[in-house]
Amino acid sequence: MLRQVCRPDREFPRNTVHSLYFDTPDLDQYERSAAGEYRKDKVRLRWYDENPAAAREVPVYLELKSRQGFASSKQRRRLAVPASKLEPAGLTEGIVSKTTLLETLAGFGYFPEQPLQPVILITYRRYRFNEVLTGVRVSFDRDIRARVVAAALGRPSLSGEISLPGGVIEVKGPTLSLPPTLRSIKLLDVDWSRFSKYGSCLDVYFSEPGSVARSSPSGKIVSLWE
Repeated sequence: MLRQVCRPDREFPRNTVHSLYFDTPDLDQYERSAAGEYRKDKVRLRWYDENPAAAREVPVYLELKSRQGFASSKQRRRLAVPASKLEPAGLTEGIVSKTTLLETLAGFGYFPEQPLQPVILITYRRYRFNEVLTGVRVSFDRDIRARVVAAALGRPSLSGEISLPGGVIEVKGPTLSLPPTLRSIKLLDVDWSRFSKYGSCLDVYFSEPGSVARSSPSGKIVSLWE
């Protein structure tokens, strides 16, 4: 559907994205996102390697994503870590040292008021495009899966993997207006809104078995934001 009006990205048309999200012990960032606060931040480590275990070192990106209202920004720093750090034991330790984490965030101008800990690993398949008329970047994420790594959040009934059905379409442009070609696709003729994979996966984690949140988001949810 997207290929009708978009060209695949020349450099990275598709890959698997892994994001390890950090939060405070009381999940302050998650609560701010759920409450729809005007100002909120996300701290994560992201890597794209298909098979990290096959390499000795893997490049990871420490990112700070900030939002004020509808305006968002992202700062990132590239780091090289041993592939062993991406194993389950390394994830619970945060992959990088606390010193590296805090010094990098300080370089971004961000000083968390509480200690940060790794909370959840989210993995998905991403397809990247550029809209043909404006060049606006469009991505489609599917097969969204997550695993909580913070022991303090442990729930025996959810010790395995969380999955979100459907997919997320994200448009990264300078305005909130969709390009005409995307507006012409009737399947996208739904309400566009901000959407957080981090928040949605934790919503599923904390929801009761069999509740509506267990099947969120549906395949019709689309998003301007990640």
